[in-house]
Amino acid sequence: MRGGAQSHLMRCSNQAYYVVKFQNNPQGLRILANELLGTRPAARLGLSVAEPEVVRVRAELIAHTEDLVIQLGRGRAPCKAGKQFGSRYPGNLADVTVYDFLPDEQLREVTNLGEFCGMLVFDKWTRNTNGRQAIFFRQADGAGHGVGQSVERAAGAATRYCARMIDNGFCFNAAEWNFPDAPLRGLYARHRVSEGVRGMDSFDAWIERVERIEETALEEIYAQIPPE
Repeated sequence: MRGGAQSHLMRCSNQAYYVVKFQNNPQGLRILANELLGTRPAARLGLSVAEPEVVRVRAELIAHTEDLVIQLGRGRAPCKAGKQFGSRYPGNLADVTVYDFLPDEQLREVTNLGEFCGMLVFDKWTRNTNGRQAIFFRQADGAGHGVGQSVERAAGAATRYCARMIDNGFCFNAAEWNFPDAPLRGLYARHRVSEGVRGMDSFDAWIERVERIEETALEEIYAQIPPE
C-alpha cells in the first residue's frame, strides 16, 4: 500500500481483508499504539472509521512471502512477525470499489459528508498532526453488505458513496506523544467537505460527544493495546 508506514493488504483468518501496519514500519512502533488508541474512541463518537484489529502475522508466512518486506534507504528488511495493527478494508475486493479521491460533484453526494466536522473535532482533540485521510467506497450491484455503513443503490438512482476515515497513526503528534498547538494540521485537503460550515454550532454536537467520553472508557481501550 502507499504511505510512509508501508502497509500491506492482507486477508486474515476470518476471510476479511485488513491494511496491516507492522511493528518495524519506518514511522515507528508508537504509530501502531496511536492507531488503536485513536480509532476506537473515534468509533465511540459515532464516526465512520475503519474497524481496527490486532492482527497476528506468523514468521513462516513472512519467510515464504517475498513482498512482506520493509523498504529501507539502502536495502530492505523482512516485516517483523507477531502482533501488528490492522485496519479493516470495506468489504471484499471483488464486491467493493474504493477511491481516495472523488470529483467535487460526487463528493457532495457522499452520504456521511457531515462526519468530516466530527473528524475535525476528533483530530483537534487528539492532536492529529497529519492531514485527515479518508477513502470513499460503493458496493457493486448485488454485493453483500460490507463492514460499517452500507450504501444501497436503488434501480435507476444515482450512485452514492460513503466516506471511511482512515489512518490515525499521527494522533498525539505521531511518535512524539505530546500536544503541540498546530491549528492547520489535521485538516482534510478538500475544502468542499466543509462548505456547509457557518460557525462553531456546526461542531457543537460532536464536541458534546467528546465531553461525554469518560476516562474509564479510555482506560479500557488503552488496556487493549498489546504490550509489545
